[in-house]
Amino acid sequence: MRSIEIFLNFPIMDINRNVLRRDPTAIDPNQADRLTRYWGDDSWRTAAYSTTGNLFGYEEKTSNEVVASAFRERLKTAAGFDYVPPPMQMINSKGAVLYYLYFASQKPVASRIVRAIFKKYQGREE
Repeated sequence: MRSIEIFLNFPIMDINRNVLRRDPTAIDPNQADRLTRYWGDDSWRTAAYSTTGNLFGYEEKTSNEVVASAFRERLKTAAGFDYVPPPMQMINSKGAVLYYLYFASQKPVASRIVRAIFKKYQGREE
């Protein structure tokens, strides 16, 4: 029916703390499995690690923004949502991103409303 709309917390701080290590060989398999179940498959590995930008071709962790962007794209392609505005960063009192708040919908009007709400609150201090 393509009538579902969702708000989804993407827990980047938890993911960084428990899965995304600087050295991908040091990842706990249980934590990697947990992220694979959340993500839907293990394509998170290609989003989270890159060999470009270093002299020796070692895998290095990408930025939070790259991972968040890849997850947004996944909501569009794998989950089939037509409208997925950029997520809102939810930060702590120190300015660190705890999670990204995503919205996904099949309706353009819902996307416009959520974009306006996100824009209103983005960067606002509580």
